[in-house]
Amino acid sequence: MVRLASARRRRHRSDMTQTYRPHRSVLYVPASNDKALAKLPGLTCDAVIIDLEDAVAPADKISAREKLAGIFGDRPGRCEMIVRINALSSEWGADDLLAVAKCEPDGILLPKVGTPRDILEAGDVLDDNFAPDEVKLWAMIETPKALLNIGAIAELGRDSASRLVCFVAGTNDLVKDTGIRATPDRRYLVPWLMQMVLAARAGGLDLIDGVFNDFRDSEALARECAEAAAMGFDGKSVIHPAQIEAANHAFAPSAEEVAEARAVKDAFGLTENAGKGVIALNGKMVERLHLAQAEKLLAKAAAIGA
Repeated sequence: MVRLASARRRRHRSDMTQTYRPHRSVLYVPASNDKALAKLPGLTCDAVIIDLEDAVAPADKISAREKLAGIFGDRPGRCEMIVRINALSSEWGADDLLAVAKCEPDGILLPKVGTPRDILEAGDVLDDNFAPDEVKLWAMIETPKALLNIGAIAELGRDSASRLVCFVAGTNDLVKDTGIRATPDRRYLVPWLMQMVLAARAGGLDLIDGVFNDFRDSEALARECAEAAAMGFDGKSVIHPAQIEAANHAFAPSAEEVAEARAVKDAFGLTENAGKGVIALNGKMVERLHLAQAEKLLAKAAAIGA
């Protein structure tokens, strides 16, 4: 077992310009499921979470971890590859973190995060074991403690040394731990989901919605995806390949949105508008904040080929 390094000792890195990467659909795949892993090259999800935690039985934890080297030795070239380790407080977590660091995934998803210290300690271990800066940290927001501390956790996203880049909503665990009723409209979860949106945006983090459990109900899934997109989420975590298309559609900009964004960008690109903070476009007042939104949307559209 590795001893977690002190959170007070931080290495400093220069900020690096990163290419935009969409996270419309993020598929959980158990590290122990060879059949599911074999299908990854043919899937259209934006990211895959290789799961060592909830989807793997305790008796299979170590053997699942040992498969990681083979999985990353033959990784699909298109989608982003993340690994969810077991909680660092568990008997498997620290060894998981070391094993995953050697595989150099795009990200490591930390479950049961409760305080900023959980992120900082994981980052120290990665630094001490010379994991490249490109290995980022994702954090599950799935406990009442995480929600109470979410502002402080999200603030780490403003410091590149923390490696934190993304929150993932753990809605099933939140329902379990709080005892709220899991209604189809998620009415009792929505206040906490919106709290996640605010914190993620304050910290400059991406934000992935929780899973939809009934993969056979395509209409309800599409509705939940659309609502999450309207709330400001970047994508949806999914548990079955059949859910990928709905998530990709809901979190992609529409043709109308792309056309409007291009019009805003083109208008501000005109010589006569070069020094203006506000312009009129199609009868509407458009500010430079709308230009920033337009450029972000166009980057997303370009990344997904929309």
